[in-house]
Amino acid sequence: MHDDFAANLRLLCSYYRSIAEVCRRLDINRAQFNRYLSGRYKPASNTMRRICDFFGVEVHEILLPHEEFRSLVRLHPTPDGESPERAPSLGLPAALLEQGRQGMSSYLGCYHEYYLAMSRPGQVLCTLVCLERRGEDVLYQRTERMPPRAGGRHWHNRYQGVALLLTDRLFLADHESLNGHEMTQTILFPSFKSHVARLTGLKLGVADSSERMPCGVRVVYERIADTVSPRQALAQCGLYDLDDPTLDPDIVAAIHNDIGPGEWHFRARYL
Repeated sequence: MHDDFAANLRLLCSYYRSIAEVCRRLDINRAQFNRYLSGRYKPASNTMRRICDFFGVEVHEILLPHEEFRSLVRLHPTPDGESPERAPSLGLPAALLEQGRQGMSSYLGCYHEYYLAMSRPGQVLCTLVCLERRGEDVLYQRTERMPPRAGGRHWHNRYQGVALLLTDRLFLADHESLNGHEMTQTILFPSFKSHVARLTGLKLGVADSSERMPCGVRVVYERIADTVSPRQALAQCGLYDLDDPTLDPDIVAAIHNDIGPGEWHFRARYL
């Protein structure tokens, strides 16, 4: 029996309207697909690759223990009936947190976040950021999908944080939730349009390397269409060369760090 694989496959299917839709889009016979869902059979390697490409996951990820896989793919609000998660206090006054919750509704949703990678000179890092309301608070998860190391597997960093809107600026503060060795802060200019499409600002963090160099980078948040599933959005995340033709030139121009000689000298080595 392949119980973890079957449970993971059922979870991925739950993001779609029906199993029939998934089978139709994958062009897989429903009876055969039901065997995979039951855990009695595991797909052949070519079919497994097709399933993983469709959902935007790696083969090794879909075979993970179910609880670990759930943590990896969980990008949606808490279902009704579950106890809502509360935002961390961050040591801030309750009145400030209450003020920061106001006006956040138009910013809820998923974004691709672009900035110059802090530990990979000359490359752009695209991550997935999903803002959702939990109770009265707006929390978010930021997921980095990094390329394999020395021929290994893709690996992920996940950050949990809280978002506040204070006097015409969006403040996002988070921590790395797997190893607990990093915090970042992002400040974005708000959008005054009826539909939020793109946000710009600055991010402060540390390079994910042995030096742990403090870095400041320009950042762009691009809203992801509701028709794109979180799995598909995550599959687009990763490292890109600055001249990659799939990157929007306007985004590349917006994240360039234009600094003069002697300015932010601690950052120059990463430009």
